[in-house]
Amino acid sequence: MFTSQQQEFATAVAEFCQKHCATAEQRAQLTDGGRLSNSPTLLKKFAELGWLGVSLPAEYGGGGAGMVEECIFLEETSRGLAPIHAYGTGLTAAQAYLRHGTEDQKKRILGNLCAGNFEAIALSEPGAGSDLAGVATRAVRDGDRFIVNGQKTWITAAHLADHLLVLTRTDPNAGRHEGLTLMYVPTDSPGLEIRPIRTMDGHTVNDVFFTDVEVPVDNVVGGIGDAWHRLMRGLNVERLIIAAMSLGAARRSLEDTIDYVRTREQFGKPLSAFQAVRHTIADLATEIEHCRAYVYHVARQIDAGLEERLAREGSMAKLKCTEVAKQAALTGLQLMGGNGYTVEFGMEMQVRKALAPPIYGGANAIQREIIGKSYGL
Repeated sequence: MFTSQQQEFATAVAEFCQKHCATAEQRAQLTDGGRLSNSPTLLKKFAELGWLGVSLPAEYGGGGAGMVEECIFLEETSRGLAPIHAYGTGLTAAQAYLRHGTEDQKKRILGNLCAGNFEAIALSEPGAGSDLAGVATRAVRDGDRFIVNGQKTWITAAHLADHLLVLTRTDPNAGRHEGLTLMYVPTDSPGLEIRPIRTMDGHTVNDVFFTDVEVPVDNVVGGIGDAWHRLMRGLNVERLIIAAMSLGAARRSLEDTIDYVRTREQFGKPLSAFQAVRHTIADLATEIEHCRAYVYHVARQIDAGLEERLAREGSMAKLKCTEVAKQAALTGLQLMGGNGYTVEFGMEMQVRKALAPPIYGGANAIQREIIGKSYGL
């Protein structure tokens, strides 16, 4: 599946995570006793190793490789339980800067991400989630600046990020998919308030409130009023990012389950001696390997410059991998019985982590709609 160099990279990331993130005690130390959902210390360490932004151009601090290498990093860090969940949202924002930003924006934002700092993207609102074209956050032009008012919600890592890439409505009289503009806003801007929302998987998302926030016109990413079409072109990469992270989570659940059924005995023999258990594991492992092959198929297509033809494939990857990750965690919990329900064995954490990806980045119902419409239905 990989070149020798790519395999060496995968092995290096896996071994690092095994050494530094494998135990609950290590993860607690990295996250201030669990108080933080992401580890700034660990992210900085990955930056020192040159692994952050491995798919981004070297001139902006990245690794100059491709999406295959990026997916390897995302898969292995997720599999290794590295607490850097928010890196994925920064990487999604980075795609918009890379494609549509000015040279100064690329150097500033991409360089910041690759140096081990958090970046975030703010799209969803209380009335605009799956219906993203319903964005109501207003940005009114006032000379060489915009005045922004509104609310964003479910914003991953806003409390950690240095900048937010914000989708705003600059022309309320234009059509639903017109008059939308992307702009980056420093999180220390006067009038910007971030309120955390605690979630069941421990990852902090946020409400973000804008009250007369002044944003220079130079902070616009792309053109004024054409954000929708620019944004849609970058969503395949976001879906692939989520798919790769879910793939890693599914592998972790499978591996932990296999370890358990090999050693847990009932009726005088290991659980793995029962055909029903083996067949359940076999079906799950087959599903995961299918996901793995498809993730890297889509990644190679992106690296070949075919991304804009991959709307269907990106949605398929996100849909399948997130559903399989959920299936893997629930299967593991079931096979572990009562132990699976305890904190000690870790599978309950995998279940909680697996419930959000089918929702964010475009709910799976929306992915099914995209796939169905791609066939002319």
